[in-house]
Amino acid sequence: MSDEFWVGEYFEGDGVDAAHINVVAGPRSGPAGLTFTQALTQPSPGHVPFLTVLRPSVPVKPFTVFVPKVPPGGELHGRATWGAAQLGVAKGVHEAVERNVLPAQAGEGWVLTVPVWVDPDVADLDAVYRNNVVATREALRNALTGRPTPDEMREAAAAPRNPFYST
Repeated sequence: MSDEFWVGEYFEGDGVDAAHINVVAGPRSGPAGLTFTQALTQPSPGHVPFLTVLRPSVPVKPFTVFVPKVPPGGELHGRATWGAAQLGVAKGVHEAVERNVLPAQAGEGWVLTVPVWVDPDVADLDAVYRNNVVATREALRNALTGRPTPDEMREAAAAPRNPFYST
């Protein structure tokens, strides 16, 4: 069993259509595989994980489980979660493979678990899609390159903030 796994995060966009992605990536035979299996088979109330697809019956590889961080909050929020955000995650994973962000063996030997934030007040499905493509690809890049660096962390700690609060 491999004990390697990588963790990444990325925030893209502004306002209610922004994307916030976390990712756990690694070989199926290690902790990432266990995380993937548990996420897919042990949903919690209001958070139903599912495989991401590039189109119906064509899951992206490495296989990726999408875990909604927010329970469905109406018709538009549902379409944004299961439609635009899900497709954005799938496309972002595919771009990470095509751009060699992920190693060659990842397509067949790895799995990804991706918790995804979709704001219940979402307004623009196209923006949600675009933001999730970028956020997923860049969260994977951050994971595989070890970001944030110690210098980036020190700089951020000097003036911590997020889209919902700043000091």
